[in-house]
Amino acid sequence: MSAVTRVVTTRPALAAAYSEVASGALRAVVPTMGALHEGHAHLIREARDRVGDDGHVTVTVFVNPTQFAASDDLDRYPRSLESDAQLCAEAGADLVFAPAAQVIYPDGATLITVDPGTLGSVLEGAIRPGHFRGVLTVVAKLIHLTGAGLALFGEKDYQQLVLVRQMVRDLSFPVEIIGVPTVRDSDGLALSSRNAYLAPADRARAVVVPRALAVGTELALAGATARDIVVGVNDFLDDQSEVSTDYAIVTDPELGPAPREGAARLLVAVQVGGVRLLDNVAITLAGGS
Repeated sequence: MSAVTRVVTTRPALAAAYSEVASGALRAVVPTMGALHEGHAHLIREARDRVGDDGHVTVTVFVNPTQFAASDDLDRYPRSLESDAQLCAEAGADLVFAPAAQVIYPDGATLITVDPGTLGSVLEGAIRPGHFRGVLTVVAKLIHLTGAGLALFGEKDYQQLVLVRQMVRDLSFPVEIIGVPTVRDSDGLALSSRNAYLAPADRARAVVVPRALAVGTELALAGATARDIVVGVNDFLDDQSEVSTDYAIVTDPELGPAPREGAARLLVAVQVGGVRLLDNVAITLAGGS
């Protein structure tokens, strides 16, 4: 494994790098917005395992402006390309593609975008209108530019994962979308670039998020209905000081209505110290009444 991963920033340089890849080699891409952490490293290692020694792994580092709302601080988003490239090298990536906005959007505003449909207007989409249009449009671009046969995403941003999978199915992209389980800190908090925004006291409070998921999981194991699980999780969160709940919901694995029994997903979003934290967990409903 090389000590430093090659970094390219333009489309011609990306094409030149791929011209050196063996014909027929399986390519994987791990799309990121940078500020990489162990969760991203886990995605890269999984990509390397999937493509093997003869395959090729690209990590994209691009802070996508079209998925930020006007009220979001795009300039505040952490950027650390040098350390990101080092992490990529240590995790087994072959290439980092770190384009500027004008490389991805050479004509400025994109006239044709990917419509996420009704699923893009609920949960995170309801709180951040237009967010998933920006996400899907840039993911589509990155998949095409990298020619990837595999694309890996973390399950922490579960709605994003479901929407990317749906886009690939509906638009017949020749790529397999792989969801990778969430990587957590020792106290259970999901690793996220957003965690860097948390003040120390708020970081301590943030453990209520995995604890809320644990409450929901325990209720599911006890045979509770989806409705009772949601009530129990909300009651738990309401008892926490200085934590504001945006939503707690149980759905089916595709984010449709919760089933009476079988596989389901518990998703929560809270605000701690002004930082929005998302998390989710797979649960199984027992069909209780």
